[in-house]
Amino acid sequence: MQSLMNIFKNAPGLLTFFVMAAVAIGGSTLGMGEEFIPLVPIFVILATRMGYDPIYGLCMVMLAADIGFASATFNPFTVGIASGIAEVTLGGDIFFRISFLAVTFTVSFIYVLRYGVKIKKDPSKSLVPNVEPVTHIHMDGEVKIDKRFIAIFISGLIIFGFIIFATVNLGWWFNEMAGGFFLIGILAVIFSRLTIKEASQAFVKGMEEMVVAALVVGFARGIIMVMNDGQILDSFIHSAASILENFHNVIAVQGMLIFQSTLNFFIPSGSGQAAVTMPLMAPLSDVLGFSRTTAVFAFTCGDGFSNILIPTSGVLMAMLSLAKVPYQKWLRFILPLFFILMFISAVFLVISVMVHS
Repeated sequence: MQSLMNIFKNAPGLLTFFVMAAVAIGGSTLGMGEEFIPLVPIFVILATRMGYDPIYGLCMVMLAADIGFASATFNPFTVGIASGIAEVTLGGDIFFRISFLAVTFTVSFIYVLRYGVKIKKDPSKSLVPNVEPVTHIHMDGEVKIDKRFIAIFISGLIIFGFIIFATVNLGWWFNEMAGGFFLIGILAVIFSRLTIKEASQAFVKGMEEMVVAALVVGFARGIIMVMNDGQILDSFIHSAASILENFHNVIAVQGMLIFQSTLNFFIPSGSGQAAVTMPLMAPLSDVLGFSRTTAVFAFTCGDGFSNILIPTSGVLMAMLSLAKVPYQKWLRFILPLFFILMFISAVFLVISVMVHS
């Protein structure tokens, strides 16, 4: 990140574009989201060094990831699972999804950039002017890439690549992924030649930053368990499906988008929501007269974009905690963009209905 700052020190907008584009592609293709949580403080520092505020830094990582996640191209956790349940091909409308990703990313990037320009001209217009900056991470001085750095980078890249492969092909999930990431940490200690004491101190320092985020994720998960055990979700889904049957397909598909967005409050897991709703929504699309591919698209949009504002999303609350951005301040910033993205989704859904009818 320090190297990128040196290269783009006179073009912060260009740096923002490249970073957000890389993160969005990761979210769109590999479903990356939780993986970015520990990097939030670094992006916040990057933003403040460029003259912006923590919200700008948060957008570079979290908003970009959610845009990619919602505009899923090959995301195995949403469009992959939903397409399998709906019995449609994953790549059948890939160019349509890529176009959608390009539009939503461009709109979001311009929205963030306009906010950055505004607060750079007048810092008092920042929504979080009094947030205490992250100070324990240092990014000063000349960057020196030595053999130890290269060894850590290559080992981490290889293991991370294998984790992605194993998640898609070998059935790995969070426990196995955690073991892979822990191995990366052990190898980093070995290659950097840290003493046991130094490694332990670094580990504890990292845990201090993540423990609040972990607790937030746990509390959010608790809400979902109560909803499941109370059988509230089943009644909610059945009622929504019954209502949608009474509308024209163009109107019904918008209702499906709103329904999926609302349900995401109760099931913030993309794969979980796909497993719960698609067995009903796929046949319902047949009855309503539009393609199951459109139903899958409505699911990914509704599930993805609402992740940027629902308080039951553990990832959102964890990242807000690490960036020290109050939820109400974030909500004030993100709500206009959320409605813009939902409008774009509605337009593309109409196009999808017309194309696949």
